[in-house]
Amino acid sequence: MKVTASFLWVLLIGLLLGGRSGHAQDKDQVEPESPVTDVQAPDDRQPCAQWMGGVPGTPGHSGYPGRDGRDGHDGPKGDKGDPGEPGEKGDPGEKGANGPVGLRGFPGTPGLKGERGESALMYHSSFSVGLTDPVHTTNVPIRFTKFFHNEQRHYDDVSGKFRCALPGVYFFTYHLTIYPRDARVSLYKNDRTVMFTYDQFKQNNLDQASGSIILHLETGDEVWLQVYGEEEFGGVYADNINDSTFSGFLLYPDIPTADRRR
Repeated sequence: MKVTASFLWVLLIGLLLGGRSGHAQDKDQVEPESPVTDVQAPDDRQPCAQWMGGVPGTPGHSGYPGRDGRDGHDGPKGDKGDPGEPGEKGDPGEKGANGPVGLRGFPGTPGLKGERGESALMYHSSFSVGLTDPVHTTNVPIRFTKFFHNEQRHYDDVSGKFRCALPGVYFFTYHLTIYPRDARVSLYKNDRTVMFTYDQFKQNNLDQASGSIILHLETGDEVWLQVYGEEEFGGVYADNINDSTFSGFLLYPDIPTADRRR
């Protein structure tokens, strides 16, 4: 490519020079020579190398990359973009440890007044009975046939036993006159002795023996007094002026859970 360009420049110069030479010869033939020899002005033309451009040079090699310029100033803050679409729900994380106990809150608003419940006073069970004659038999329930109080008829004078109709806590007590021999008396609950009383009689005197106990009874439980041992220990006595009594009453019933929540 470089050889072709040089050749073209040489050819162009040659044509220009040949054209100028032919034009001079034609001029010489038309005009006759003058007898006066004119002094011609000096030729101001210079070699072609002085007034014509030279052959283009070979392109130079690429320079080294320049250094990075300094950071520019921050531009103005742009407008807030539109919210993006919500991402997919992530997997549940592991359960954290229990936090510290918080402060006590303010008292809540009082609730509505509940319905009126049943009072414990609505449950009644009580008796108080006495002997009309001395006790002659042993190891069987003592039958008290004198009634001071037995409104609910929970004491049975035929069997000599109190039968529980209302479950709850009961109080039982007895006061016995002892004459004319020693006495051993026990309080039974469902064929099991729960309390003993022993009195040693003194001649020419009337003794008194007593006892009391609190028991929890279920419906159907039975409680009674009984002389235990031989006849020589059957000194429980009663007449027109000396009484032997047996009493009991309900302290408080077992109120069902449903009733207590009302």
